[in-house]
Amino acid sequence: MLRRLAESLAGWRLAGFYTEELRIAARRVGFRAVTFDGAARTMAHVEHRGPRVGAYGVDLGVIDALADGTLHLAPGIDAYLVDEIGKMECLSARFVTRMRTLLDAGRPVVATIAERGAGFVAEVKARREVEIWTVTPSTRDALPDRARDWLLARRGSGDPSGRSVLPGASAPRTRPP
Repeated sequence: MLRRLAESLAGWRLAGFYTEELRIAARRVGFRAVTFDGAARTMAHVEHRGPRVGAYGVDLGVIDALADGTLHLAPGIDAYLVDEIGKMECLSARFVTRMRTLLDAGRPVVATIAERGAGFVAEVKARREVEIWTVTPSTRDALPDRARDWLLARRGSGDPSGRSVLPGASAPRTRPP
């Protein structure tokens, strides 16, 4: 969803990342984070050591680097796109801090977020300024256009609303973003 949204925002300066599944044959073995400047790093893999989320070992160094490199407040960034605010990402204190800063600053943020979760996931969902759109098989194809229109309306007004859109990851993460 976020990759399609980014493709529709030609000329925008985007920051953030999206995730891709890593597969060997038909078996999912991990996740790679890809920044909007094209850099890619494996953030979780069945063979990684480190904190576990399900079958995957999470590389906190990669998530910390993503947070430091793509989620800092920077002049000229039109929008931040983040896939996702979930269990793996929230293991990184830097990720949580950077996301909190972006949300508190009122910068345009479109992020996917885990359907369920405590801690930072619940905190973000409870924010008054957050809009949550649920991703389902019947809504997923229309969401990139809806999010683009949402961003264009804020850009056209010259005054970002300080709101964030967080399509909830209600579909299993086995589907591509």
